[in-house]
Amino acid sequence: MTSGTRARELLGGAADRAGMWLSYVTRAPAHRRRTFTFAGQAYRYHAAIYNRTWTNERTVELPIVIRAIAERPGARVLEVGNVLAHYGVSGHTVVDKYETAPGVLNRDILDVEDAAGFDLVVSISTLEHTGFEEEVDEPEKPARVAAHLGRLLRPGGRAIVTFPLGYNPGLDALVSERPEAFGELRGLRRVSADNRWTEMPVPDLLGARYGAPFPSANALVVAIITGGRAAR
Repeated sequence: MTSGTRARELLGGAADRAGMWLSYVTRAPAHRRRTFTFAGQAYRYHAAIYNRTWTNERTVELPIVIRAIAERPGARVLEVGNVLAHYGVSGHTVVDKYETAPGVLNRDILDVEDAAGFDLVVSISTLEHTGFEEEVDEPEKPARVAAHLGRLLRPGGRAIVTFPLGYNPGLDALVSERPEAFGELRGLRRVSADNRWTEMPVPDLLGARYGAPFPSANALVVAIITGGRAAR
């Protein structure tokens, strides 16, 4: 690599970072002041530099999951997929099969057993990758994961699992044909270019496309599994 090429790369990286900060300063604060409604509760949209959350589905996933954790102080929490640490939320058990980070257990969630059980299990945009972007294609694996999360819960506990529609065809088919496998399902649809979302029944979201008409997810499912009862 020549010194000129390296200099251009450094300048390009600096320009990208400057553009991200400018976008954050000019757009994110206004976005954060807005609210959306989910399950009868008002939430503020999340806006963070990491992953530019004001541009995608993280803006609604994070407030829902972070509040669920905050409402259970002292709870034994399991996170499937290492997401929350990037937004300053830590102190709980994290399992991520692929991402290497301090304190993260690199195992398939189906191989995790815990006799004591968890009060709360959370997972943010991870289920759509299971059985789809792995070594072996397993279209039924998301349903098996949902059932396993139910078994990891203590009686009275719950799992909150968010995932986009239109990304994994196998998962979309399971939601359409076997919605009971994922417990209670709630849905959110992106309705504007400036990333506003509205709650909508999941059946009305089936057929949504990932990346169109807006970038990233255009329809999001929030699956709620309760009480240590395995999904079927």
